[in-house]
Amino acid sequence: MQSAQFPTTSHGFYLNSLNMGIATRLPLTALKLSAPPPHKYRITTTSHLRFPAPHNSAATSRRELLISTTLLSAAAAEEEAAVEEPTAAPVDTTITDRVFLDITVCPNSFKPDRAATATAAAGTAAKASTAAAFCPEGETLGRIIIGLYGKQVPRTVANFKAMCTGTAGGKYEGTLIHKVFPGQYFMAGKQGRREKGEVPPPTNLQRNTETVEAGAFRLRHLRPGTVSLCLSENDDEDEFKLSPDYRNVEFMVTTGPGPCPQLDNRNIIFGSVLEGMDVVTAIAAIPTYKPGESIRQINDLAEFLGDERAQNARNLWNRPLKSLFISSCGELRVAKPSLAPSLP
Repeated sequence: MQSAQFPTTSHGFYLNSLNMGIATRLPLTALKLSAPPPHKYRITTTSHLRFPAPHNSAATSRRELLISTTLLSAAAAEEEAAVEEPTAAPVDTTITDRVFLDITVCPNSFKPDRAATATAAAGTAAKASTAAAFCPEGETLGRIIIGLYGKQVPRTVANFKAMCTGTAGGKYEGTLIHKVFPGQYFMAGKQGRREKGEVPPPTNLQRNTETVEAGAFRLRHLRPGTVSLCLSENDDEDEFKLSPDYRNVEFMVTTGPGPCPQLDNRNIIFGSVLEGMDVVTAIAAIPTYKPGESIRQINDLAEFLGDERAQNARNLWNRPLKSLFISSCGELRVAKPSLAPSLP
């Protein structure tokens, strides 16, 4: 087919794009075109070459906009995925310290008034261990040995060890295991009055800044024998919590048989039981006080009405019907204090 030479003119013409609607100015002197079929192209007297407008241009524009938006979104997603997130420090459950808790059980329930009478009669020696003075005929359940994760949460470990040795100005010795949740965990170390079998507020503990650090909450309550600092489950009384010198020392130990996911991300795990899981199991088997349904409903109503006695009544729930107390505690010195993290 013979090429058609368009006449040369001082003016150019606009070539309209069919897809994007973009006009491009080209000089006619530099352009040779083959003669197009008459039904596709039309040469006007103004020396412009024009294409017919596409069918349904509005729908085409929307389609192109949708495709462009999709492509841009995909590119942004790939770019975001390519940005490397900062990697957190690996969890280090190396056991740096060992402490022990000797547990004793009494055949009857702990009565604060009787304990105060026994303390006054026994003198100064009994003041160091009110629960032991109240229950001289108690039966020793056994010893729990706890390995502490001093590299993962050093401040929490230091405070717990100080409470076991007595260098904190207070000590766990002679205080009660005040709540037992069968199949889940037991709690000890509640602050309060010595005559009630509670821990006197420690006077020589540093403030635990790990309670507001995200890295301290990375471990999970997956197995029995996990030891953690009570934060969400803490039931210390407000008169102690509101003190500017308040230091939380309440702790809990999971008893199994299953995990306790409700405690994850809310309490700081700082150790695990190395020896004495039979003692932990025996504690979990102690019967506890469980209110009836009618009492629970009345308590819910009282709490709704703002009656403070409702919370006081709740503090008695899940208390063991036999008194359990820590008769002795302290630190175990070992030749190699750093133990492999693979130990149970």
